[in-house]
Amino acid sequence: MHLSNNSAISKILQGVFAVYRDRVPDVQKITDAMVSQGIVAGQSEILNDHIAFRTMGVDHLGIASFEKIFLAHGYEKRDYFFFDGKKLNAYWYAPPDDELPRIFISELKVKDLSEKAQQIISKYTGDLTSDPVDALDLKDVEAVIEFFHRPLWQLPNLEDYQALLEESEYAAWVIYNRYYLNHYTISVHQLDGEHRTLEQFNDFLKSIGITLNNAGGEIKVSPDGLLRQSSSVAEKVEAEFSGGNKAIISGSYVEFAERLPLPEFTHLPFKEIKRHMRRDGFESGNADKIFESTFTTQTSRT
Repeated sequence: MHLSNNSAISKILQGVFAVYRDRVPDVQKITDAMVSQGIVAGQSEILNDHIAFRTMGVDHLGIASFEKIFLAHGYEKRDYFFFDGKKLNAYWYAPPDDELPRIFISELKVKDLSEKAQQIISKYTGDLTSDPVDALDLKDVEAVIEFFHRPLWQLPNLEDYQALLEESEYAAWVIYNRYYLNHYTISVHQLDGEHRTLEQFNDFLKSIGITLNNAGGEIKVSPDGLLRQSSSVAEKVEAEFSGGNKAIISGSYVEFAERLPLPEFTHLPFKEIKRHMRRDGFESGNADKIFESTFTTQTSRT
């Protein structure tokens, strides 16, 4: 992800992306293959459609806390989403300029979990007595970047992680990974040439050994047909838990989006179609299946 503007939020997003890229080898693998096959000249030509974060819906955390970072830098809160089966709330946020990615923030509805799961989550998050974002100088770029990778609660033990995993894979992911960037998204429709559709781009991804999330099909399509999404299966990472136990768990992944032109703009040549002329926002049905990129039903396939 390359952003040419020099705003504070641009620098913050670059800092967050740098840690994510180092932690998720598929990011560089995909970029390098895109360059070697002439799809792009470099990372700077890849437009980032959106980035996503996960959090816990408990006091002093959750969307109400995390969104403050982006609202302070000009992002605007948009549509609300609810994922009943996964017990999640989510919102997306529109950027202050078209070069910046959209933001998607979800949170676990912790009170909807079993008493046991709630107790485990409270064991780690219950010591927070105030919103940690309120203690940040949101204009301090380095402090905000550091915040994304700062542990806000103790490292969980393996037993607690596994207990959460059985009930909510989302809960288990957050209790260990915290605010790590969950994924970034390559805007496939912006690619010039033969890889501009998801069918073509997915063929390219599979040719370089990327395993795609097949929950709901490799391509998730909105009811209007204008938002099409795919994603890789999350990288497996070796995690060390408190007490020294280690286990292989789900890390982060990469998403791929194709936003088609709105009906009134389909007659325009490709190079004349601007961002506002394409399908905006998100779709709950698509997102519901994209979440599963970190679930064991998908990661067990790699």
